[in-house]
Amino acid sequence: MTNDTEEGAGRANFHLKEAIRSYWSERARTFDLAFGHGILSEAEFSAWQEPIRATLGVKPLRVLELACGTGEVTRLIHDLGHEVTALDFSEAMLSVAKAKHAGKPRLRFILADAENTMEPDAAYDAIVCRHLVWTLTEPEATFREWHRLLRPGGKLVIYDGDWAQPSPIGRLAERLVALIDRFSGPDPYYDGSLSQRHAEIMRALPFGRGLRFEQLSGLLEEAGFKGIEKMSHAPVARAQRKSANLRNCLRTFVYRRFILTAHSSTAR
Repeated sequence: MTNDTEEGAGRANFHLKEAIRSYWSERARTFDLAFGHGILSEAEFSAWQEPIRATLGVKPLRVLELACGTGEVTRLIHDLGHEVTALDFSEAMLSVAKAKHAGKPRLRFILADAENTMEPDAAYDAIVCRHLVWTLTEPEATFREWHRLLRPGGKLVIYDGDWAQPSPIGRLAERLVALIDRFSGPDPYYDGSLSQRHAEIMRALPFGRGLRFEQLSGLLEEAGFKGIEKMSHAPVARAQRKSANLRNCLRTFVYRRFILTAHSSTAR
């Protein structure tokens, strides 16, 4: 029998999930224009793609992309020859992604929750996600779910960072961005009028006070992942700066970002 505390927690989680879905859905139409989300140059494309290439190898695999958004990372994976299932729980985001990739083979889109996919056990050779982990409402259960989805030895690639606590140099960069905003006007695509909602959602999340590689790797180990390694995000930031304006160049220094790779245990 479910007690009142469990029911209350369930209701709170439901409202948080709906707030997250609503927020990303409202950003779908212009999301590719936001710095750090749209992949705007060949140099940036190559930099984002290289960790996937290095981790997954050259053999075509069955890959699950979680929280695919507008399909930018979908392109990175698909262009390497893999069979991709791209998942998101925002219909608005999926609509943009489907239009972007219309008619492509080896690609399907599904409307589902990255925390509870409803996909079969051991259905995938690899899982890839970008800027998803910090939004998870139940990370421990979610990482067990991801481990369940992978075949033994399956690969995991996570792009994420600490979006709550700027690095020491990042605090200076953040102040300079604020000065540019003050004199040139705010960037309309960098959260825009939704920034307060973003802050409210972040405060309610388990990783709302920050996400560190060491913290994430420990939770993944508990879920059964092995061979956890950290790759530098610096090549992506350097590629972004090649074609970015001053404000966006400064943004590449604000947060501690990382790329994590791992594989599922060989025994169930």
